Amino acid sequence: MAEQGTHKIYLLWRLYVIYQLIADTLFAAASAGLAGCLMYAIYSLSWWWSVLFFVILLALITGIRRSWRVNIKTITSFLNLKYPDLEESSELALKQPDELNVLEKLQLTKVETVLETVPNVQKEFAQRLKLNILILLIVTMFGMEITQMHDYWRTIGFKLFEPTTLPSKNTVPEKTLPQVESVSITIAPPNYTNKPRREQDKFTLEVEEGSIVTWKLKLNVPAKEVLLLFSNHEKINLENKNGDATYYGQKKIDKPGFYQVIIDGKLSDLYPVQVIKDNPPVIHIKTPSQYTYIDAGEAPKVSISAAVDDDYGISNAFIYATVAKGSGEAVKFKEQKIDFTTTFDGHDRHYDLQKLINLPSLNMEPGDELYFYIQAQDTHNQQSRTDVYIVAIQDTAQLLSMDGLLSGVNVKPEYFRSERQIILDSQTLLRERDSISKEAFNNRSNDLGTDQKLLRLRYGKFLGEESESDIDPKDDKNDPVGDIKNYGNAAVILDKYTDKHDNAEDAQFFDPAIKAQLKATLTEMWKAELQLRLYKPDAALPFEYKALRLLKDLQQKSRMYVAKTAYNPSPLKMEKRMTGDLTKIMQPVNHQDIKTDNSPYEALKNVVGILEQLKTGDVVSGADLHSLQLANQQLSEKASAQPEIYLSAVSALRRILSAGKIKYGDVALVEKAIQRILPVGTPLPSAVQNSADMGLSSGYFKNLNHK
Repeated sequence: MAEQGTHKIYLLWRLYVIYQLIADTLFAAASAGLAGCLMYAIYSLSWWWSVLFFVILLALITGIRRSWRVNIKTITSFLNLKYPDLEESSELALKQPDELNVLEKLQLTKVETVLETVPNVQKEFAQRLKLNILILLIVTMFGMEITQMHDYWRTIGFKLFEPTTLPSKNTVPEKTLPQVESVSITIAPPNYTNKPRREQDKFTLEVEEGSIVTWKLKLNVPAKEVLLLFSNHEKINLENKNGDATYYGQKKIDKPGFYQVIIDGKLSDLYPVQVIKDNPPVIHIKTPSQYTYIDAGEAPKVSISAAVDDDYGISNAFIYATVAKGSGEAVKFKEQKIDFTTTFDGHDRHYDLQKLINLPSLNMEPGDELYFYIQAQDTHNQQSRTDVYIVAIQDTAQLLSMDGLLSGVNVKPEYFRSERQIILDSQTLLRERDSISKEAFNNRSNDLGTDQKLLRLRYGKFLGEESESDIDPKDDKNDPVGDIKNYGNAAVILDKYTDKHDNAEDAQFFDPAIKAQLKATLTEMWKAELQLRLYKPDAALPFEYKALRLLKDLQQKSRMYVAKTAYNPSPLKMEKRMTGDLTKIMQPVNHQDIKTDNSPYEALKNVVGILEQLKTGDVVSGADLHSLQLANQQLSEKASAQPEIYLSAVSALRRILSAGKIKYGDVALVEKAIQRILPVGTPLPSAVQNSADMGLSSGYFKNLNHK
């Protein structure tokens, strides 16, 4: 009896595992089928790829889930929850008879009776199976729809490595000659663009510079001569190779313009030709700044980060560096070329470039300067470069020298020497660190911090900052504010608490640049004082050096030179003084040659009046016809350079010259193009037109200010 209960539990376990494996198989089949349909519809891949996807997905899913390793206790827990009659004792059927006590044996008899009534098929086991069957049906129907769209997707250009047909940008349909049945134009961009060949069914061209364009015209009737006439008067004969009504021609397009199709002497409309120029690379240096100064204590390294972009691709980029050594006439320059770590074999359109340059590796020493710029080249061999960037290493020996402090205009020499002395004392303290006690070292460092504080306070007076001794208020028994007699006296209160000194932002007559540099100097002094108070003179040295450099720059800015000038008047002739003789004083004569206007826009200006007459229905005369033809030539030249703007006006003017009845829309279109071409005239001087109120409004607002 116990064997029957055990057999029922293991049977349910096997059915559970089978259901899970079938559900995983159906899910893998649905996923692989959907992927196969998409690959077939988009890339025309074979259906065998879906079989490979199915095997890989099934192995991956079953390897992760491992349904066959489900514990048998999972089934007993399920039975205990679903069937209360088992009294949560179904696991007794799995024990050996000799392991059961008397109560367990009695309970096992009841459990086996209930297990006989448990059905073999459980609905809960088939939930995932039903869900995956539904997913497979949905994917099957969706895959059939995708497969039927295979041909459509190929025509709209989803298939790779085939010429794509681009939709035309013109919303207005083109007008073609009645002999033309169809046209197919193949555009082959240059190799440097990395663009595939494409086809279109419109005469309007928008191609990359240097593209090879092939025309294929299919006519409904045979023709003796089929030509393409371009705006530069170049003609291309279309050949009939197969003997049928199909004609072929080819041309390399380098410049914009327009062209016409000529079939047995009949001209078509004007079709624009737009050329997409290849722009040179664009380089943007993110770091460092235009001028970088490496102070003492900083690492002698510079990190260069730049972004390079191009229309079609970058082929190479370099750093051209020049190291300048020495000064004056003894300066020496050494140039070298530095490569980036990035490779440009992929010819991508965007590159983020980084390069860390160790300045000592370039044999740079303190006082030397590095000049560098980045140059990039695109796939069309066009080059561009950035501005020159400068990186300088601080020369501490030159900074501590007394050159320039003993001559010239010296406005604040003692302040500079004080900061210099603090640096020398800090270096002396660091050299004597091992020979003195820690207490003496800390005391001397603190004394240097006090000297730095006094120097900072002295410079703070130039910016209107007050002494730190005035920060804490002092108790004064004779304070007038505390006197009862002065209660409510605003003047006494203002005299006590109002700051009578200059504002720090407006102190002295310094310009904003000098004030900013003074504030930066005080900031460096603050940092140096902090490190000295913390008994770290080695950490204070970089801030002290930077403060001294800023002060030296400030000293150079304070120097000025004003050249002495003198005025020597001509001597007076006393015999002619106060005689009133004006015979040798001539009247001023203004002579001006007025030339006729021979500007290149004269013909267009004359046409404006003719077009206005045509609006009233006047007939074009011989002289007017000549002026219109001259204007047609100038408009054609403009249309060759900018066909998208002036080509419609050229077509309208040609219709005016050829048509017997003139349309108002064509005249307005030509006038609009001429107004765009003509330059803005210089305004003539004219009298100011007073308003009708005779100054009443200005007098009204003036009287308002008096109230």
